[in-house]
Amino acid sequence: MPSQDPNNQSTMNYRFGILKQLKESDKSPLVVLFLSAVIGTFVGLVGSMFELGTTWVGNYRSNTVSELVTNKWLIIPAMFVVSAILAMIGYYLVKKISPESGGSGIPEIEGALQDLRPVRWWRVIPVKFIGGLGTLGSGMVLGREGPTVQLGANISQMFYDIFRIKNNESRHTLLAAGAAAGLTTAFNAPLAGILFVLEEMRAQFKYDLISVKAVFIGAITSTIVYRLICGEAAILNIGHFSSAPLNTLWLYLVLGMIFGVIGVSFNGFLLYLQTKFLAFYKGKISRFVLMGGLIGGSCGAIGVYTPEIVGGGFSVIHQMMAGSFMVPTLILFFVLRFLTSTISFSSGAPGGIFSPLLALGTLFGGIYGYGALSLFPDYSIEVGTFAIAGMGALFAATVRAPLTGLVLVLEMTSNYQLILPMIITCLGATMIAQLLGGRPLYTVILERTLERLAKEKSASQTKAEN
Repeated sequence: MPSQDPNNQSTMNYRFGILKQLKESDKSPLVVLFLSAVIGTFVGLVGSMFELGTTWVGNYRSNTVSELVTNKWLIIPAMFVVSAILAMIGYYLVKKISPESGGSGIPEIEGALQDLRPVRWWRVIPVKFIGGLGTLGSGMVLGREGPTVQLGANISQMFYDIFRIKNNESRHTLLAAGAAAGLTTAFNAPLAGILFVLEEMRAQFKYDLISVKAVFIGAITSTIVYRLICGEAAILNIGHFSSAPLNTLWLYLVLGMIFGVIGVSFNGFLLYLQTKFLAFYKGKISRFVLMGGLIGGSCGAIGVYTPEIVGGGFSVIHQMMAGSFMVPTLILFFVLRFLTSTISFSSGAPGGIFSPLLALGTLFGGIYGYGALSLFPDYSIEVGTFAIAGMGALFAATVRAPLTGLVLVLEMTSNYQLILPMIITCLGATMIAQLLGGRPLYTVILERTLERLAKEKSASQTKAEN
């Protein structure tokens, strides 16, 4: 028999060794990265449908009532009734089927990343989607980013269960990837979605190379799907502004410091209202649903003649940037939207707070910009630059995620040349909020939720023993 070439034998052994290593290696990282891409795609699709759905419901509500009711004295009560019904659907679904779907949902995901809160995707996904259509479609002052973040994380849990992955670290990674994809889809802002997980959820996020890659993949794939469906344009088409002159930068620091005070006040008032609402509800579904109907109906009725103080807030941002309002009007709208935002969110409606915060930041930033223009006429001041800086500053002061806030606003407006004043404003807002003892909004909400659930569990156990 011919002798076998030792070189060929060595090559074959090497190749078989590689195949054996591949077979025996841990493939879970590849599975996680593949699922992150699938999850991002699915979240992009669901998030796009949610955006289109809320827009359609809101427009259909307004157009239908306006067409059917021509009497100017009847249109307000008619809009109240229709909006109330839409809101009550959302409140009822939350209270009856999925209580964890109330509010933003982001604290629930932060709790899930710490294994403190369950992720019941089979009931959260339909309730958050349909309930969000009702509350946002009614005209309440809520944003869609809270629902899309919670939907994204719950979709991640769904795929985790379907593929029967047993590694809890992989579960945390997929939850983070889904949350990033959700925020990305809400604002067409992939970098902000990534930073939101790395910054806002930093205490819960498990930092390693696979987790970071998964978050990136989830954000990228969701962005692609969103842009295929909804287009590639920035969410806020407000034009481009000049870079801020160096001699005006100190004005942005002062603006940020003022926003630090406003942010702490906003959080404190919102949490105060949340406590009052819970005390009023007393766990009764009738009170919860009727209050939702009252708030939703009122927002719908108000929107008939003053739509600037209700809704998510993107329309009022565009109007403010177009110079449609005088300073007294801006002050009035800021005060009224402060009230409608905190009331809508603290009542337990399924909806987010980011969009209302951006609108409030724009309004006050515009007020400040007009004031600076009158006090320093020799400065080359553009009011719109202060409005843009205000968006990120209020976000930074309330959520305490300054990097996410400034990147989110820059991606939404495509005014990247304003990055320096944005950094200064967000830094000033965060520093003052911290000095005043303010805490991140979602962290406090999660703590209050866990405390309330613990008390309810203890009370039920005591009742059972007696």
